[in-house]
Amino acid sequence: MTQVPTSARLRVGIVGGGIGGVALAIALSRRADLDVTLFESAPAFSEIGAGVSFGPNAVRAIERLELGEAYRRVADGSPAPFEDVWFEWRHGADDRYITATLAPGCGQSSVHRADFLDSLVTCLPDGIARFGKRCCEVIQREDGVRLSFSDGIHAECDVAIGCDGIKSVVRGHVLPVEDDGDTGPRFSGTYAYRGLIPRKSLEAELSRRGASERLAQVPQMLLGQDRHILTFPVKEGEVVNVVAFETDSAQPRPRAAVTDAWVEEVSQAQMLAAFADWGDATQAILGCIEKPTRWALHDIAPLSHYHRGRVLLIGDAAHAMLPHQGAGAGQALEDAWVLSELLGDTACDRDRVSAVLAEFDRVRRPHASEVQRTSFEAGELYERRGPWRDCADAELARELETRFDWLWSADPERVVTAIQATMANAHPTMEHDNG
Repeated sequence: MTQVPTSARLRVGIVGGGIGGVALAIALSRRADLDVTLFESAPAFSEIGAGVSFGPNAVRAIERLELGEAYRRVADGSPAPFEDVWFEWRHGADDRYITATLAPGCGQSSVHRADFLDSLVTCLPDGIARFGKRCCEVIQREDGVRLSFSDGIHAECDVAIGCDGIKSVVRGHVLPVEDDGDTGPRFSGTYAYRGLIPRKSLEAELSRRGASERLAQVPQMLLGQDRHILTFPVKEGEVVNVVAFETDSAQPRPRAAVTDAWVEEVSQAQMLAAFADWGDATQAILGCIEKPTRWALHDIAPLSHYHRGRVLLIGDAAHAMLPHQGAGAGQALEDAWVLSELLGDTACDRDRVSAVLAEFDRVRRPHASEVQRTSFEAGELYERRGPWRDCADAELARELETRFDWLWSADPERVVTAIQATMANAHPTMEHDNG
């Protein structure tokens, strides 16, 4: 970050180089009057995990960020004639079909997480990223923000954006524990077994067990009491991403964060035992995962605010959620687009940036909090808890066919327009120019 006088309208420090942080850095780097630096704790950009799913709203955000080409290089979708299928839904116990959820024009748009980040990084100009920079302290003064890193380096900026994930350090500055209590991760009670399977291997095993090979080609959700399994294609359709969820609903949920490693290798036998009473499709799918990993799923409670002065949280730092709507990465990308439009506006200067962040918080936070809440609720639906425990297939089908419409139809452009209108009314001399 520039530490000498600069002609830049704003010096922007981005803490965290995941998908949201990199997307924001790319978008802001196109503004010639901004000085943008991204600080990443690792020695290079990297992502853990396997497949990540994007709904229609997330794909629109990618296009608005002008990252569509980078996305399409690595994106997968359902094969013809199932292009619009987000998921087919089945009973896990006997593989019986319930219904399908359609996302017209998008379907199950997905990527391998690491591939997508690698593709994004090719769009990031040289000189913006700083590696080995683990943020350990944030200090605000009237005229700016000082970021301190564990290697002893400090950086000065006019505005700092915390994109540092569910274990965010920046969140501890925005919501100090002495004022806001513990805002850190909480364990959902759900573990997720993950694996990647060559599509042809899965097709052969499904056929051998008398199950349809279609289950290796079209995204699937298999539902049951306290368990569900999802599959969708990645790697140009040649690999199937599998996640098998198991929840201990007899214990309080959510509860204290897991203190051991959140990701661990487990035996195939342990995974198979959790689904021993499920149908042939399940046995074929899980039987093809020789070395599964098990993930303890965490989220954070909805926060009372995302900003403090010149510091703002976005992505998982602000609203880490459970994966049951495939919405987490999409919300980070929506955050990045909205914020890039607001900070990219020439009317947003050093004197007004705090007010702009406050408006982002006021307008954007209620939507993201609702996505958090409904992501938990979706897991209850899939695993047949509460009102869904004994409901008929027809009722279940109606819910599954329509419950994502509000999320996928959300238009963050309205957020930008609303914030800019509010700022213009508060500062009548402001003229907006988004380049």
